[in-house]
Amino acid sequence: MSLTVQITSPHHVEVIDQPAPELRPGQVRVRTSFSGISAGTELTAYRGSNPYLNRSWDPDQRLFVDDTTGVGYPLAGLGYSEVGQVVEVAPDVADDPNLPPVGAQVWGIWGHRSEAVLPAEKLRGCMVPAGLAPIAATFARVGAVALNAVLAADVHLGETVAVFGQGVLGLLTTRLVRLNGGTVVAVDAVPGRLEKALEYGADIVLDARDGTVATQIRKFTDGRGADVAIEISGSYPALHEAIRSVAVNGRVVASGFYQGDGMGLRLGDEFHHNRVGLICSQIGGVPPAVAGRWDQIRLNQTFLRLATDQQIDPAGLITHVIPVREAAAAYDMLDRSPHEALQVVLTF
Repeated sequence: MSLTVQITSPHHVEVIDQPAPELRPGQVRVRTSFSGISAGTELTAYRGSNPYLNRSWDPDQRLFVDDTTGVGYPLAGLGYSEVGQVVEVAPDVADDPNLPPVGAQVWGIWGHRSEAVLPAEKLRGCMVPAGLAPIAATFARVGAVALNAVLAADVHLGETVAVFGQGVLGLLTTRLVRLNGGTVVAVDAVPGRLEKALEYGADIVLDARDGTVATQIRKFTDGRGADVAIEISGSYPALHEAIRSVAVNGRVVASGFYQGDGMGLRLGDEFHHNRVGLICSQIGGVPPAVAGRWDQIRLNQTFLRLATDQQIDPAGLITHVIPVREAAAAYDMLDRSPHEALQVVLTF
């Protein structure tokens, strides 16, 4: 049997037993060691605000349409930050030297479940690098999200970059911007996260609660404003303040997963008068300017190489390692007390 985390209904999580899947040709069996909970995307499902729960995505039109025939509760096996060990390989792919063999530690996306059977091709290039702790490899996907946002921001040496949101993604973004040569202004409403932002390379930290972030950023930049802002918290008021904070013809990268109507976002104000460029960064694709050279696997592998080389410390963001059978308590904590946790990792 395989243990699987299931969101049965909003704010209700169970850990259920499911039959172990049969191994078929071209597949590998992976036994999960660690699985990171996304405090952004997964909580939209936990809270019931995810748009996929109320409408369906039409991949041909690339539009959400008003029907409910798509995703619904119960939602079993969410999660996209897994690490595990290959324990079985189908005979027809066992001799492929480019695929992970039995015993290899691999990272990938198979959800919060103790065991998964996957196409072997899905794990090509997904072995945990030598010298990197397996638990750190649970950040491969979230690290790629942060790196994708930095690529979209097109940061140049010496530019001032405001990063709104200093949760896990924001802190990784802060570090990556610093590695890219930017001067980082980190913004959040949780003091502990601002302290962590200083550890991860922020030059200045600003408390969003005082309502003067844009003013302070302009003072810091001699009245000009930030060259670029990255909003990665998914908050509409934060996105609005990011727009207020950039220079004339500045850029704002919207990397958060925004929910519902845009309350707090006033596009007739600074967005209109300062001709601000608004760019979406979403992990389904890389920025068009680099699409010929970058793809998702390169994002993942680049981030893990930086971690292996100790240029970035993703494992330093782990605040809780929790047995999978206590998953309900983990989601409840992330929902009700987000100030108490950064990255929560389930163990199996």
